[in-house]
Amino acid sequence: MSEILIGTNPNKPEIVGVYSSTASNEDKAKQLPKPSGYRILCAIPEAEKEFDSGIAKADETLRYDELLTTVLFVVDLGPECYADKDRYPTGPWCKQGDFILVRPNAGTRLVIHGKEFRIINDDSVEAVVQDPRGITRKFI
Repeated sequence: MSEILIGTNPNKPEIVGVYSSTASNEDKAKQLPKPSGYRILCAIPEAEKEFDSGIAKADETLRYDELLTTVLFVVDLGPECYADKDRYPTGPWCKQGDFILVRPNAGTRLVIHGKEFRIINDDSVEAVVQDPRGITRKFI
């Protein structure tokens, strides 16, 4: 079995699941889903617990930060991601292990092992970033 390292915090990645084709049915129920088609499985990075001023964020604020995040961590790509050479002539827009930018509320939201994940379409990726710390969405 290989461990899946989730970079929800660039300074302290966390292992949240495993993949194995030979796992028992009980173990398979605990595994992360394999995205199908042109979809990408992404983890939600850990939200900053404090504002820049040092004031702690309320639980509701943390929930909105997670819900409306524009930064995701690429866990796995479906077998047809970026396969269309006419649509993606320069190749894939991202790869496993990248931090990417997407629109707020992009994708299908799900919770696995107590962590929120999203399944997005391959064309939802707007940019790849080396270090997501400090990137926030623009508030009105």
